[in-house]
This record gives sequence, structure tokens and C-alpha cells, in this order.
Amino acid sequence: MSDTPFGFGVPPEEPDDGDEGKKKPEGGAGPFGFGGLPGGGQGGPDNPFAAMFGSFNPADLGAAFQQLGQMLSYEGGPVNWDMAKQIARQTVSQGTPDGTKDVSVGAAERTAVEEAVRLADLWLDGVTSLPSGANTAVAWSRAEWVEATLPAWQQLVDPVAERVGAAMGDVLPQEMQAMAGPLIGMMRSMGGAMFGQQIGQAVGVLAGEVVGSTDVGLPLGPAGKAALLPLNVAAFGRDLSVPLDEVRLYLALREAAHQRLFAHVPWLRSHLFGAVEGYARGIKVDTSKLEDAVSQLDPSNPEQLQEALQQGMFQPEDTAEQKAALARLETALALVEGWVDAVVHAAAASRLTSADALRETLRRRRASGGPAEQTFATLIGLELRPRRLRDASRLWASLTDARGVDGRDALWAHPDMLPTASDLDDPDGFVHREHLDFSELDKMLGEAAGGGTDGTQERPGEDGKDDTDK
Repeated sequence: MSDTPFGFGVPPEEPDDGDEGKKKPEGGAGPFGFGGLPGGGQGGPDNPFAAMFGSFNPADLGAAFQQLGQMLSYEGGPVNWDMAKQIARQTVSQGTPDGTKDVSVGAAERTAVEEAVRLADLWLDGVTSLPSGANTAVAWSRAEWVEATLPAWQQLVDPVAERVGAAMGDVLPQEMQAMAGPLIGMMRSMGGAMFGQQIGQAVGVLAGEVVGSTDVGLPLGPAGKAALLPLNVAAFGRDLSVPLDEVRLYLALREAAHQRLFAHVPWLRSHLFGAVEGYARGIKVDTSKLEDAVSQLDPSNPEQLQEALQQGMFQPEDTAEQKAALARLETALALVEGWVDAVVHAAAASRLTSADALRETLRRRRASGGPAEQTFATLIGLELRPRRLRDASRLWASLTDARGVDGRDALWAHPDMLPTASDLDDPDGFVHREHLDFSELDKMLGEAAGGGTDGTQERPGEDGKDDTDK
């Protein structure tokens, strides 16, 4: 078991399905249970609640009351993202457990990243029909990664937080909700602040491990920007006995391959994020448990509310809708990561002597879970990692052998053409099956709906709606 975020270490061995021996998050197991947090999650040095309500010296009194005022006056969405950003930046500034501190990226490192991405794109041209998706190549510090990816984390977490937060008001009878308005408002403000604090801490820890903008299989950074973090790239390659230039180039290949996929498969981002939103819509909170918890809370004791959150006060029931959304997300992530793995191997195998070793290292760290992954499993109630990476990679490689690069990549033209979870069980059956060509059908539908032939009719799934309920 790795002890680094999202499994970014190398465990001794990897179970075939990526799940055996997996450690479950401690504390609450549902959204905002806040168990198994980096840094302890309960009054550690990074926790503002420890400063406000625990022991502190008189010099900190003013700052503590200022933070408390910010919490109680917060009137935004379900998560206080200003606090999340502040805590993430503080966590980054303290460095990683091995003592590595964040530093600004120098000119030489920026040039090295730009050249690596440029060469990676040249290599990828020969192994995929999808053109380059990186308009620019950037080298980020850890703090810059936090700034660039917070909007994506907000899109991931807010739907779940909104659904869970709404349950707080639903537990009271209608006639009592108006009378309890100030209390509910205060609880939501406190909850938004605590959610922000925990999310910020987890993002800050993750920033110490990621090597690019697509490590978790989702497009976390701005579109068209291939990004690497030189400090983390160097840390990743430190114990691998592989030259840093090769490590950087291999990671640039993966980043550039992700960028091609997300840039030229327009429905893919909405499909992935839509699965998370579908999961949120399926959340059903155990209101009887919530009623008992709320009835025993003392609104003048914020630590009591935090403790209730940590004990799984909002643990959702497992519903059919959630299971379906989770299955869609896991399959899509496996297909994305499997495709990237297959095309990068095709590009690097004959050019880099360390390609096989780097491939295996990345597979293992991607397939196992660590503290930050467990935290996000707790925060949003699902895991952002593919369970069947190897199966998907083998399927894409078989498709390349059977149909060539163009035939393989043509399957990304429409979500209904992609392999399903059952296809991963029978890759040969999928590879040799006849598949529909949706291009002509889409054209005819577009002409029928719009009366034109300009090809601008939106495909099912590109609006983020049609594809999320399959």
C-alpha cells in the first residue's frame, strides 16, 4: 500500500483488479465524512479549528477571531472555496513529508518542459490519428498547480456538497424551518468552511505528488495547456535509476496524449464530469440519522459539528443511481487511461530504453490508493481511479493490431461506439465485432433537425446531458 496521494508511490506488487488489500478510509465513509485525512484532519497544525478552539497563544487570538468571523459570514455555495484555496496554499508552502519545499520554476526548467512536450507530440503523431491538443506547454510550481486546478475540483465537489447540504434543511418540519433559519444558515456557513478546509488540505497534499495536469485521469487544468511540475518530476524519478531527461520525456508523452484525447473528443469531459453529477443526484441521506445528530448539536460549539462530520454524519445510502454513475465513471477512466498507456508505449518502446520500467511504475502507482485518494473517496463518495487499466490497455492494443491506428481512434467519435465494462471482460469479442459508423447518422439527424448541411448539429452527449444516463 502506498502512503502517498492517489497511489503515487510504488507498492511491492499490484493486485490484478487493483482492489485487493485496499485500505478503506477511516472515519466516515461517505461524502464529507472526513476520515483518513492528510495531516490528521482533527486539529493538526494546518487545521484552523485547532487554532480557534484549541490551545493557542494570545498573539493568535486576533487571527483566530478573524477566521471565525469569515466562517460565520460566509454566504456562498456549499463549499468555501476561498478557504480551500488558502489552506491548499498553506499546505503547499509547508512542503512534503520528505522536507521538499515548493520553489518557483526557473527558465531552464521551463525550456526543458517545452522541449519535452514538443518532442513528445512529434512521437505521438506516428501512433495516433488525433492531432496535437496542446497549444502551449507550461512548467508549474506546486502552488501554480493548485491555482490552475481548483476550478475543476470545484466542478467535481460542488454537486455532491450541494446535495448533502440540502439535506440539512430537509430534516426539519416545514413549519420549523423558518424559525430555525438562523441556525440552519450558521450550520451551512460552518459546514462550507469546514468542507473548504478539508478539501484545501487534500488538494495541497496532492500538489506535492502530481507530475502534470492529468494524473488522475481527468482534465484538471485549462484546455490546451500541457503541464508538468519539474520539482515533482525530479522527485518521481529520483529512485528509478533512469536519467531525468527520459523520465521527463515519458511523462510529457503521457501529458500530451491526454491533451490530444480531451481536445479532440469534445463529449469526453462532459461525460466524465457528468458521471460525478449523476452520482450526486443519486445521493439519498439517512434523514433519521441526520435528525438525531442535528438534535444533539450545540450551535455554540463548532468543534461538535466538526466531530459529527468526521463520524460520517452525512454518510449516504448506497443507491442504484449511484452505482450506475460510478460504473460509468470507472469504465470511462479505464478507457482513457488504457488508451493513453497503449499509445505512449507504442511511441516510446523503440525510442527509450527505460520505457517498459517507466510504464510499469506508472501503472502501479495509478492502480493503488493513498491518503489523498482516500480523502477524495470520502469527500465526494467515489474513487477517481480506473479499476481495470490493464484490461483497457490490452483492448486498445488489440484494436490497433486488428484495425490499425485510424480504426482504433475512430471509436472515440461517439460515446456509443466505445467499449463497455462487459467488453473489457471479452476484448476479442469486441475487437472483431462490427461497429456502427455514426458519422453519416449524425449528419442526417443534423440536416433533419436544422435543415442545413453545415455539420454543426450537436452530437448526443456533447451538451453534457445525453451521455450521462446510458
